[in-house]
Amino acid sequence: MENVVIPEALTLYTADGVRIDAGHLPGDGDLCFVLAHGFTCSWRQAPLRRIAGALNRHGGVIGLDFRGHGRSGGCSTVGDREVFDLDAVVAAARRRGYARIAVAGFSMGGAIAVRHAALHGGVDAVVSVSAPARWHYRDTVPMRRVHWAIERRVGRLAVRLARGTRIAPSGWDPVPEAPYEVVGRIAPVPLLVVHGDADPFFPPEHGRQLYGAARDPRELWVEPAFGHAEVAATPGLIKRIGDWAAVATP
Repeated sequence: MENVVIPEALTLYTADGVRIDAGHLPGDGDLCFVLAHGFTCSWRQAPLRRIAGALNRHGGVIGLDFRGHGRSGGCSTVGDREVFDLDAVVAAARRRGYARIAVAGFSMGGAIAVRHAALHGGVDAVVSVSAPARWHYRDTVPMRRVHWAIERRVGRLAVRLARGTRIAPSGWDPVPEAPYEVVGRIAPVPLLVVHGDADPFFPPEHGRQLYGAARDPRELWVEPAFGHAEVAATPGLIKRIGDWAAVATP
């Protein structure tokens, strides 16, 4: 019977005072992956635990619940102030002695990973999977549903009851920089942009826009038949991402 590794539970606090729930899987060596989930997800859910287990073969892993999600405090700002959440986790990884930190973000988490690396720095590699390049995208049915959930009071209530996600009712003021507007600041930290050609939320043009606005070192993988984010990520894709990060952060 395969051994089950129980993550070390972490309670962290952001620079703006929000309590963040996280879990740490110790790994061999000095590489740590910070795993950033998508909207309404949690590091405790099966797809994220599966990804964490796969990346743990390459190094340590710390998964977090962004504000307003899971067991974390506060309310979700859907990609804005979550950069403080990621910063708290990166600092926790450094305190545990990791010299190399690769942030791997999915969908909303990918946008946050890009914005955090561009605005705060302090990481050694960034992987953005299925992330939006720009805000307010409504050209697909799933994204029109997401906007209904975020912008309408009844939608926010529905998401809270169905998914346990608490969304800030006040919206953005001011509107934060979109990922494509800041991604060029990540260099010289290596950036990997991964997007599926079957993504029902954001078509591949989002990945291409991010890649086009970035600077080297950067890579773009447009994956055939790959859908969206954590749920669609195959073991093979996660292994390749782990291999890339291990090489990109020598």
